[in-house]
Amino acid sequence: MNQPDFTKGNGLVPAIIQDFTTMQVLMLGFMNEEALEKTLREGKVTFFSRSKKRLWTKGETSGNYLFVKEIITDCDNDTLLIKVKPSGPVCHTGSISCFNEDQSKGFLYRLEQIVSQRIEENIEDSYTNKIYKQGINRIAQKVGEEAVELIIEAKDNNMTLFKNEAADMLYHLLILLKAKGVTLSEIESILKNRHK
Repeated sequence: MNQPDFTKGNGLVPAIIQDFTTMQVLMLGFMNEEALEKTLREGKVTFFSRSKKRLWTKGETSGNYLFVKEIITDCDNDTLLIKVKPSGPVCHTGSISCFNEDQSKGFLYRLEQIVSQRIEENIEDSYTNKIYKQGINRIAQKVGEEAVELIIEAKDNNMTLFKNEAADMLYHLLILLKAKGVTLSEIESILKNRHK
């Protein structure tokens, strides 16, 4: 990260907060040098509150902290892009984003986290965890079954059934990836490299 130029904005720079996993824009805040230093030191996003006239760590009252994964400055060094792992809803209204948007783009990554959580926390009544516990052969069988059902629906004209079978296949594929210790981003990287 390049050192931001705090002189352009009277000591403040805008900080765009983006979900590290889904890439969804979550909020916008402002930082002074002290807020940035505290953010870097503690690993949790701290802003300078223009209304309170003090440093404010996001989540200090709600517990919904923004854990820093990466900080990037823009080409003019006067804006920050902070990629975070949120520990809960970001907006005070309870929404994921302060822009009142919970987009489906990037949801596969959130679903990947949910799959991992249900397995790692051994949630007993979770279908995901039950399939996972049955082992790699059962998981692979489910992916195969869903692929066959998708092919069958592709030959018909019922788009609702086709879309639902595609969703089922992707869901079971995420469980298979988890069982094999592979992440969705690793698969995405392979596809990106093939594009080159």
